[in-house]
Amino acid sequence: MRREHFTLDVNNVDWVETDGEPSKPSVSIDFTGPSTMLRERLTGPDGDVLDAGETDVALRLQEPLGSDAAGVVSVTNRITGEFILELNEDADDVLRFIRAARGYGEAASDDGRYEVEITLDGDHFVSYDKRTFLVYDDEGNLLRQHSLIPSGVEL
Repeated sequence: MRREHFTLDVNNVDWVETDGEPSKPSVSIDFTGPSTMLRERLTGPDGDVLDAGETDVALRLQEPLGSDAAGVVSVTNRITGEFILELNEDADDVLRFIRAARGYGEAASDDGRYEVEITLDGDHFVSYDKRTFLVYDDEGNLLRQHSLIPSGVEL
């Protein structure tokens, strides 16, 4: 699977900069390549699609944080540690999304702070309500101040 086969679309983040009414941020990841491998990676050994608790979402910076820093967004299998998918994104855009998810979580009683939907050639495959989004610098160190980590979770 190539990173170019993935497109990412974000919704409900503009309210953060305009002090608008908090709305649950969502991200849609569409895969346009051969879907067999992605389906396998999103499926557990029991044949069921992985649930939200079996996946992790992270941003790995490719250079020091600053203007125009690039990063790689990944979804991994929490049980095996294997990458499910990766795609290149602008770090500032991802950090803006995380700020929106943090703000929404502070304003709502919803268990999920953001939603991830994965589609295959435009067809819905799976959706996850997530509470955690980890951010790592270009040397692999966790950036807690930029990450979305629910209270009570220790890493």
